[in-house]
Amino acid sequence: MPALPQEKLDKVVERWEVIQTELNAGPDPQSYARLNKEFAELDPLVASIRELRAAEQELADLQELAKDATADVEMRQMANEEVGDLRQKLVNLQQGLQVLLLPKDAADERSAIVEIRAGSGGDEAALFAADLFRMYQRYADLHGWQTDIISVSENDLGGYKEIVASFTGRGVFARLKFESGVHRVQRVPETEAGGRIHTSAATVAVLPEAEDVDVEIRSEDIRIDTMRASGAGGQHVNRTDSAVRIVHIPTGITVVSAEKSQHQNRRLAMKVLRSRIYEQEMERRFDARAQVRKSQVGTGDRSQRIRTYNFPQGRVSDHRINLTLHRLPEIIAGDGLGELIEALISHHQAEQLAALENEIRT
Repeated sequence: MPALPQEKLDKVVERWEVIQTELNAGPDPQSYARLNKEFAELDPLVASIRELRAAEQELADLQELAKDATADVEMRQMANEEVGDLRQKLVNLQQGLQVLLLPKDAADERSAIVEIRAGSGGDEAALFAADLFRMYQRYADLHGWQTDIISVSENDLGGYKEIVASFTGRGVFARLKFESGVHRVQRVPETEAGGRIHTSAATVAVLPEAEDVDVEIRSEDIRIDTMRASGAGGQHVNRTDSAVRIVHIPTGITVVSAEKSQHQNRRLAMKVLRSRIYEQEMERRFDARAQVRKSQVGTGDRSQRIRTYNFPQGRVSDHRINLTLHRLPEIIAGDGLGELIEALISHHQAEQLAALENEIRT
């Protein structure tokens, strides 16, 4: 394990104390929001640093007691016994702190736009796309995130040919970003009379929600059209000209929102457009970094097959980390998805730590 950078730890604690002082001084609302965000990011790191240093001091005191010839024999024996346990605790604390110090994706703390599209498999693929959306929606509910459907195209069976939704909350992108890619399902469709297993697929794209400061969209660079929304039929068909289509002329990116009022649709469409332009720019800037990340938990490439949901065997297999869980009902329902996501995050962090150690050795 690489040595912890003590000077950097000191600066983190010092910065945390400065922010705390500034917050207590009652800054203006804009400064307060900025400082409070930075404070929230540093707070768990400072707590970990202080816990580690307290444990290091405790270890030093115990070692001194164990060597003290004037101390009671029983006390020295107890000190020696506690030293072993405390050393293991220190290893765990150091590992946890290393993870907190790892470089983070600049977009990790942001909300996310999730786009799910039915792939090969016709109606069954659309039904699977709907299953995936409900899985993410349930996972979002468990984390207290807000879900807004931006646009949806249904088939006659209630499946989704395509659905675009925003998930709003802190750290959404960090937890969902590894979901990008091709998801494959193997099951017997309800419409299959012969009981044969079919294989279908859906693609998932997870984009960090861009902020106004990230992307400048000039009014002369966009064309906004209103139109009548269309749907599969029934009571949910929008019969007014409330759907909004925005075209970004320089890039050709087109976004449609048709689920809300015209005002809300315009706001949601701009949110998606900003995120897509932001993603395009980030891909252009970080092509080199993407090459490095190929050795990690996948690239987030939408064409990469990442996971298989096998219903007859009740298992879900993530191909990037060779993990198979026989908990398909809980995972597809959203309640068990966290176990998969935690495994992906842990694997990614392990890869980062290994790369850091190699860098230090060389």
